[in-house]
Amino acid sequence: MADNDTQTVVDVDVSEDVAEPDFDSLTGIVVDGFIGAVGGLVGTAVMTAVLIVAASINVFDLNSFVVLADLTGAGALYPANPAAIGYLIFLAGGMITWPLLFASIGSYLPGEKYATKGIPYGFVLWTGFSLAFYEGYAGMAFALYLVLTLLSHFAYGFALGAVFDYLSKRPTTLV
Repeated sequence: MADNDTQTVVDVDVSEDVAEPDFDSLTGIVVDGFIGAVGGLVGTAVMTAVLIVAASINVFDLNSFVVLADLTGAGALYPANPAAIGYLIFLAGGMITWPLLFASIGSYLPGEKYATKGIPYGFVLWTGFSLAFYEGYAGMAFALYLVLTLLSHFAYGFALGAVFDYLSKRPTTLV
């Protein structure tokens, strides 16, 4: 090799311009809201199924939802069945309020995926629910009330988180 040999230096840019989804735009916010609402709907549906099982064995009273209608005054909208109005308020909370809170604190909860993070989240929600919807059960009925409402909240949190896991990685297919 001679000293005069020169090597050509080629500057290669190996970084690819991969467009990251812009979640700070209005579209991103709407997509995030849609993911939360779908997760809340699925979670509330699963929770409702467990609560219906509890109601079928007389350890949960579906008329407990009347309290929600009465607290808001919305029972006057459909006085023939205030439990239905109360359930719609319950559903709205399950689709809007609790998913928003989960989205904001989910990264701080224990677990690898949002589905597993939803289980302790469901437990926290259960502590308030079990007191608010308690109808004076005693003995075995009280134990079943606690177990079934806890299972319903575990199911809610898991389903909510599972939908977050599934849909949050697929933003381009939502809109």
